[in-house]
Amino acid sequence: MDVQRLELLRELADRGSITAVALATHRTPSAVSQQLKVLEREAGLPLTQRHGRGLVLTDAGRALARSATDVAVSLAKATALWDEFRNNATGEVSLVTFPTAGQMLLPGVIKDLGPGLVLNCADEDPELSDFPALTAEYDIVLAHSMSGQLSWAGRGPTVVPLMTEPLDVGLPVGHPLADRAWVRPSDLIGETWIGVSDGYPFERILHAIEQEAGAHLSMAQRFADLALIESFVIAGLGIALVPRYTSSGGQPGRLVLKPLRGIESQRQIVALMRPDRAERLAVRTVLDALRAQALQVQQSHTVK
Repeated sequence: MDVQRLELLRELADRGSITAVALATHRTPSAVSQQLKVLEREAGLPLTQRHGRGLVLTDAGRALARSATDVAVSLAKATALWDEFRNNATGEVSLVTFPTAGQMLLPGVIKDLGPGLVLNCADEDPELSDFPALTAEYDIVLAHSMSGQLSWAGRGPTVVPLMTEPLDVGLPVGHPLADRAWVRPSDLIGETWIGVSDGYPFERILHAIEQEAGAHLSMAQRFADLALIESFVIAGLGIALVPRYTSSGGQPGRLVLKPLRGIESQRQIVALMRPDRAERLAVRTVLDALRAQALQVQQSHTVK
């Protein structure tokens, strides 16, 4: 069977329509359909079937699409091994990040990459469940989830943990709780809160605070933008949950961060990739730089 036709079948499994495959592979829909028909003849079994106005994979088609992933991984491993012999970690790597991870990691990563390796970056802030779909468009997807909320392991992408980022309670300078070493949920009842928008991942932790304390938090405002939330806290208009490594807490006189005890308050930051792309030497080199930068960020931050 032709490797390129197998790749088209895998794209159909991932993207769900001939039109989407055509757009992604810079072909016409009729050209994609033709190549899949040739692959069916090579396989000797129906790989697709009509469903409404589109095509879906048969059981045989889904099985062959999974095998196509194995073939792509093997080819990528062979290419990476040859690149290692040639000491040739060059080329382009595409990466998409959510905003705070990009702010925290990417400048240092790009500075550390050697000549000949180009990192093309983009930023998006999708729903948590939509991060895996971005691996069809980018070599590396930086994603995050709250502890215990969502795991992408076993769902297709290769998952590489980068860091665990604590979510602290951000207080304005001079707040009565600012002299504490840490705070508990019960300390936070009665405070004015600057919260996150409904459905935003941090909302899970706000609900956990309420459950642990047995009372509701008083929300004055709700925003999706973390920088906007911080600006309200700095102005003395309330308190908020803020990520430790990307907040203004490290800048004296702006924001005071206090660890939250009694509930789990942190998020996991990971890199997601298609399994074959994870084998590319250039991608592995970028991953090494991401891990090194994540470690440096964690070691350089302390809560005051």
